[in-house]
Amino acid sequence: MSLRKDKEKVLGEIFDEERIKTFLEFTAPTGINADFHLLEKAYRGMRGENFTTFVRLFKEAGRDLNAVGPEGKTFLQTIKTHRNGEEYVIALEAAGAK
Repeated sequence: MSLRKDKEKVLGEIFDEERIKTFLEFTAPTGINADFHLLEKAYRGMRGENFTTFVRLFKEAGRDLNAVGPEGKTFLQTIKTHRNGEEYVIALEAAGAK
């Protein structure tokens, strides 16, 4: 019996502003702060330059950049230690995240 991937990774997906806005529509699981969840989904699903646009749209929508996640940290505090998170950290800090 062989296993195959459920989904193929999409390389070079176009992230125009309309596509980026769709990341504001995700529903958070029960018990997870909705704003923290949206930041995490965008971080995991976008390249840095797209994430910068997302952060702008996120703020324009009145969302909280300093929402706290399940571990009691803001999203910025969470990703500061990530090896490849520098571009995302810069985008969050530039937007006023703490």
